[in-house]
Amino acid sequence: MSSNRMRRIAKEIEDVKSDSWSKVTLNPALNADDLTHLEGVFHGPPDTPYEGGTFHVDIRIPADYPFRPPQMKFKTRIWHPNVSSQTGAICLDTLSTNWSPVLTIKSALISLQGLLASPEPKDPQDAEVASMMLKSPQEFEHVASEWTVKYAGAPPKRTSESSGGTTQEQLIARAKARQEEAAKVRPDRYASLDAAQ
Repeated sequence: MSSNRMRRIAKEIEDVKSDSWSKVTLNPALNADDLTHLEGVFHGPPDTPYEGGTFHVDIRIPADYPFRPPQMKFKTRIWHPNVSSQTGAICLDTLSTNWSPVLTIKSALISLQGLLASPEPKDPQDAEVASMMLKSPQEFEHVASEWTVKYAGAPPKRTSESSGGTTQEQLIARAKARQEEAAKVRPDRYASLDAAQ
């Protein structure tokens, strides 16, 4: 049974290497001969606070794989309601109750990437993060983006580029500043606007 498990794991690693579409990687973690300890890597999904980040996942293959799911946890720190911000432990049904032997390590990594795009704060691993996401979504996105820059190597974003967007107050202030700048150039054109305010 063990040799069948090792053949399957080796085949799954080769499948990931030959698949450039999924954008996930999978390699032995420390020793090329140890196929029971792997590292998966994927990029944060676009239009999320995790965009631009590279996320590393520690993967342990149990003795009865594929009948039991691989044990996965984030090595990269991440601010997400379904991932412990302290330990990297993951709450994802695909890695527990919904696991099936027809699933693969690659499909589990793709599910993790999908979890970053569709968090489930009502079934959290990290209650503090989930509470922030539900009560203060803009603050959640800000912190998640900061952590992605700090821990996952994403490029820093300007406020208007973040998924939280620009606030109404910022838009009004920018419009007023543009009006004032234009009024300096052609005061006669904007005199009526100033009188109206």
